[in-house]
Amino acid sequence: LSSGGDVPKERWSKKMTDVYKVPIYSNGVENEGLYGYTDIPQIIKPSVTITGRGTIGSAFLRKQPFFPIIRLISATPKEFLNVSYLFYCIQSIKFKVPKSGIPQLTIPMVSNIKIPIPPIEVQNKIVHILDQFTDLTTELQAELTARKKQYEYYRDQLLTEFPNGVEYKKLGEIGKVSMCKRIMKAETSPIGDVPFYKIGTFGGKANAFITKEKFEEYREKYSFPKKGDILISASGTIGKMVIYNGEPSYYQDSNIVWIDNDESKVLNKWLYYCYKLKPWQVSTGGTISRLYNDNIEKAKIPIPPIEVQNKIVGILDRFDALCNDLCIGLPAEINARQKQYEYYRDQLLAFKEIG
Repeated sequence: LSSGGDVPKERWSKKMTDVYKVPIYSNGVENEGLYGYTDIPQIIKPSVTITGRGTIGSAFLRKQPFFPIIRLISATPKEFLNVSYLFYCIQSIKFKVPKSGIPQLTIPMVSNIKIPIPPIEVQNKIVHILDQFTDLTTELQAELTARKKQYEYYRDQLLTEFPNGVEYKKLGEIGKVSMCKRIMKAETSPIGDVPFYKIGTFGGKANAFITKEKFEEYREKYSFPKKGDILISASGTIGKMVIYNGEPSYYQDSNIVWIDNDESKVLNKWLYYCYKLKPWQVSTGGTISRLYNDNIEKAKIPIPPIEVQNKIVGILDRFDALCNDLCIGLPAEINARQKQYEYYRDQLLAFKEIG
């Protein structure tokens, strides 16, 4: 076991070059922790890295020489241990870290963990079985990526390719940009009746609440979304969307807005799919750091007849479900295969301890 250190400042690059070809790995999990490239391979033999900070305990198999940084733990097996078998063992471990101080996984904590070591022939057979599961999941993920690209292509075509005569309108002509009345911090609490979503929790889990009385008062007196309205983030991740489900909840003013449109003329779901094309982006190709009411009001989208909107929305809903719904389509199959893999992995690695 070894812990990652610091790569010399003058010996690395964010991108691969003719000189810097050795991958640098950090404790991140996105892109398997790839941080950059160097010309100094610190770990030569095939190894398994374990994240010691951030998303603690994530394991990655490294078959090529690499340089670990920022206390990334590297486990390099001895001759009697198949590196892929070691990877599957570590992947099955639920690491426990102290709750006090900075959460981290250290070499002493990892070195005390026991794993079963069957004969190398048994290890190889287990690896062969589990590799087949992971290969299938990889194929399904690749197919899902291809389907998402296909979906985005057809979505863009369906929302932009119209015959002459289809009217384009500014969002400000379709409806008023609306927002909830401001809630002061003193009016919220960490527990309560009605979740209050700020820009940081929008689309996730609320960490602030308001009273039921305050909610009902503000919903009656001031702007409030109707069930099905498309809420948009105006800061942070610009254009992030949530379809309001009609349940009691409240939203931060100015940072979360919606168009108060007439659904007999423009469907909410039509707006939802048009918003995915980010019609408020500036024409020069740049992006904006905040979405002001003026940006929204001046953005133009096509408005075909309501029957056409319904037909296109139906097509896009089916595509969207196949690509994103965990209950059907590829996501459901990937989820089922992952659970199946984890079950067989845990069964195959469940040896009776002796000695």
